[in-house]
Amino acid sequence: MRCQVAIIGGGPSGLLLSQLLHRKGIDTIVLERRSQEYVLSRIRAGVLEWGSVELLREAGVGQRMDAEGFAHDGTYLACRNRGFRIDFAERTGKQVMVYGQTEVTRDLYAARAAEDGKIITEAEGVTIHDAKSDAPHVTYMKDGREHRIDCDYIAGCDGFHGVSRKTIPDNVLKEYERVFPFGWLGVLSETPPVSHELIYAQNRRGFALCSMRNANLSRYYVQCPLTDKVEAWTDAAFWDELKRRIPEEAAETIITGPTLEKSIAPLRSFVAEPMRWGRLFLVGDAAHIVPPTGAKGLNLAFSDVHYLYHGLVQHYDGDDSGIDSYSERALARVWKSERFSWSMTNLLHNFPENTGFELHMQEAELDYLEGSVAAQTALAENYIGLPY
Repeated sequence: MRCQVAIIGGGPSGLLLSQLLHRKGIDTIVLERRSQEYVLSRIRAGVLEWGSVELLREAGVGQRMDAEGFAHDGTYLACRNRGFRIDFAERTGKQVMVYGQTEVTRDLYAARAAEDGKIITEAEGVTIHDAKSDAPHVTYMKDGREHRIDCDYIAGCDGFHGVSRKTIPDNVLKEYERVFPFGWLGVLSETPPVSHELIYAQNRRGFALCSMRNANLSRYYVQCPLTDKVEAWTDAAFWDELKRRIPEEAAETIITGPTLEKSIAPLRSFVAEPMRWGRLFLVGDAAHIVPPTGAKGLNLAFSDVHYLYHGLVQHYDGDDSGIDSYSERALARVWKSERFSWSMTNLLHNFPENTGFELHMQEAELDYLEGSVAAQTALAENYIGLPY
């Protein structure tokens, strides 16, 4: 087989890149190690920056998002069980959209199927060959046979554990990492959200977040030690702990119920440089991970897609400036988003080494945020998404 761009990874970033390139007449093949059903079963975040919203619309997959998603004008921060609101629309003129990553992925799969997009699922043993040459190719195993795809370029959208980043030699690749000493215990419950906007709560017992997927599906989180086991957290224990950490008004009105899903996710910050090696480009989690506190994971992958998509379109029109500057431009935005996620994580979580001084500094920072238009504007600008 042959295509212009081979895309490794059938998650939202790989599918979005394929959809955008297809609409510009650029031929792609997507390779995904798992089944489509498995990909769609993964529970992921649901806050989209406005740039991500506009990119999905450009790809022709924004109809259901616009009909079923929740446009949020702001968010709540809380400290000492008392909250205050930051108005994104007033501070920046923009919003964010709450629409689950699973639904984004479902829409992208449907769009590629409607346009006969080539997606090969359950592709095992994907290997990248000759990425530094003018004739790269990819091999994979399926149905007991090895298959080969010749291509012009390879987009590595295969996540943190994928093959793409590992293809870049150790003497070329530089990796930077910060592993946080706690995790998030998250539950999904078939209950109406406690608030029509997200609540981020700093508390001396630990961080908490109140989020949602739709009008009757809520997502809640509490900070917990990495040594905790999911099975040790009963539903009753989770709801009791959440109520202790969120604003009193929310704790008094929250509707609880059986949890549909419960898991503990570790938090880390990670960046790999460069994001291009020869004809291989890294996209999304293949190159960077952010803690979920700033709602940047999927959005940062989509900003990579934006840069690579436009660069490849320019290339096939005879201009290589976009692909030549891809790594530099993508990384500039990556590091700014890493900074915001890191700062939000440090502001809102309890660290084992923190003393009373650090706790007072967190509370003083939140007090300052509540009363400062300038500080709220800076937070809002980062949360709704820095410009591409």
